[in-house]
Amino acid sequence: MLKSMTGFGRAEQTANEKTFLVEIKALNGKQFELQLRLPPLLRPYEFEIRNILQENLVRGTIDCMVIVKQNGTSKPVNINTDLIKAYYSQIKTLAAELDIDTNSVLSALLRLPEVVTPTNDILSEPDYEEFKKVLLEALNNLNQHRVEEGAVLQQDLSIRIRKINEQEEEILKLEPNRKKRIKEEINQLLEKNVGKENIDNNRMEQELIYYMEKIDIHEEQIRLRQHCEYFTSVINESDEGKGKKLSFILQEIGREINTTGSKAYDADIQKCVVTMKTNWKKQRNRF
Repeated sequence: MLKSMTGFGRAEQTANEKTFLVEIKALNGKQFELQLRLPPLLRPYEFEIRNILQENLVRGTIDCMVIVKQNGTSKPVNINTDLIKAYYSQIKTLAAELDIDTNSVLSALLRLPEVVTPTNDILSEPDYEEFKKVLLEALNNLNQHRVEEGAVLQQDLSIRIRKINEQEEEILKLEPNRKKRIKEEINQLLEKNVGKENIDNNRMEQELIYYMEKIDIHEEQIRLRQHCEYFTSVINESDEGKGKKLSFILQEIGREINTTGSKAYDADIQKCVVTMKTNWKKQRNRF
């Protein structure tokens, strides 16, 4: 089953007077790129959290946001008493010079920068285990989204590969007439510009063979058919990391389509090539 790289997962749970909220968004990306936003409580666990995300998501551009809310208890803080004393000493000196009362200055001191700061606490091990459950649930939701979208994507990709194969079969039917028409056009051109009586038939035959070999598309069609068969085989594999392989096969399919178009010199075959390119272009940016 093919798994899409795009998806969204969300999970929320309350445990031990804390509410954990995890939201994960995934977009297409050739490598694993992570933007992780953690609260200070979880900073000591950042490395492990990153590993969990990478192991479960493998590829893509990932945006993960984590929120931890304290429930039922006040958020612990630190009061920097040394800083308050330093502030007060300067305020008292200034107040004496200006003859101002300092009896009610405490409330103002507590609002000054760096006087009151949140406690640099970390999440306890039991709380972290509860958080991991929420993280894994969000990851599971995202991966389920990826699987559902991947099933639709796989169906569409299979249809487009089948359409490319259909055009390749049509080109095989057109190929004999293409060669015959090109030979006739070259003969007519020479007769018109050189004269039939002045044509060296032996030399003409040699040049035609050389020219027809240069514009022959038989090998391209064989490789194109093989690439399409290989793509269909790989897309049905269970390997989750098959996206890179599929992307490479698509590049090779595009190469054979382009070469066929450049050698065609035939309006009907060019129409087939345009149809193949249309179906190919709609696939190449999906991995």
